[in-house]
Amino acid sequence: MLGQEQHRRPPIVLLLLILIVYVSGVSSRTLTIANHCGHTVWPGILSSSGSPALETTGFALEPGQSRSLPAPHGWSGRLWGRTHCTVDSTGKFACVTGNCGSGRLDCAGHGAKPPATLAEFTFDGHGGMDFYDVSLVDGYNLPMLVVPHHTHGAAAGPNCVLTGCVMDLNAACPAELRVGMGSDDGRAVACRSACEAFGSAEHCCHGEHGNPNTCWPTAYSQFFKKSCPRAYSYAYDDATSTFTCGGGGVSYSITFCPSTTRRSHREQEAASASPTLDPLRTSPRAGRVPTRNLSLADVSGIDPIAESASRPCSSSSSSSRGRASGNGIAGAPLTTGGLRSGGGGQGSQVEEAGCWAAVGTLPGRAAA
Repeated sequence: MLGQEQHRRPPIVLLLLILIVYVSGVSSRTLTIANHCGHTVWPGILSSSGSPALETTGFALEPGQSRSLPAPHGWSGRLWGRTHCTVDSTGKFACVTGNCGSGRLDCAGHGAKPPATLAEFTFDGHGGMDFYDVSLVDGYNLPMLVVPHHTHGAAAGPNCVLTGCVMDLNAACPAELRVGMGSDDGRAVACRSACEAFGSAEHCCHGEHGNPNTCWPTAYSQFFKKSCPRAYSYAYDDATSTFTCGGGGVSYSITFCPSTTRRSHREQEAASASPTLDPLRTSPRAGRVPTRNLSLADVSGIDPIAESASRPCSSSSSSSRGRASGNGIAGAPLTTGGLRSGGGGQGSQVEEAGCWAAVGTLPGRAAA
């Protein structure tokens, strides 16, 4: 009798294998990183403190190449592209933009030296949601597009949409923010943030400007915002720049130099003629560009992403994420889901994450 019962029961090993396959199928996701640029890009990856790690922290992608990385449950971190990388006679690896300072191909726990376009993720955060954004808070070096891909019938939600900065901003970068190759050709390879360029508390949202009520958009942050309306342009730009997807069943593609960056020669000339901004014009009355002036009419035809923007933010949402500039992990998504409590509370922030302030002042801001 005992032998018959043992024969009828499935082996414990088989049950464990079925459980492992089921769990991995539910929670599996990938980050697919693609290079559509006409030159090599060296992606760098930095995981947040306490987050599980990805299988690599840095590698090379030739033009047209892509690589998929499995992302574990609860992963949080940032990803960027390094450009103009070389190895010197001693074997030290270094890049002109996005350099992580490890001296090696892999970044090994080091973040990007600004300026660099950042993609930031927190998976399975608050309420089981994924939170993601593209940030220009630390400046810009490459066009980038992040696209969620729904799998396993995931309930993605209305804020589960593409985001990024698909325009080439280097040619249009104000002279005082421009980073060149150091040669005589004058070619710009990156565009610094005003915080990186000037270091003032007002531009960096530090000190008395370290909260959403005293840290406002400046003319410089509006240069980035008008060109790339869904990307973070300054520390408290949450309302139009944080996006969410139902966790677990969503994978993401990150593309450098997506095809939407192609512009006509006339548009390139117009971008190159961008006027120089005055760093002294930073007071709310003299130099601020009120957010109410930033509408879809301003950005349609500049960034194709803007044309798909749909839902306006409600006046009750509160911007309180509070990113820090620099190459430390402080600017990465928070483990609570990329948002801090404050203002209307975390629940209202999660509900409003990713909304687009097409008309009106950013929530929590007074019109200038």
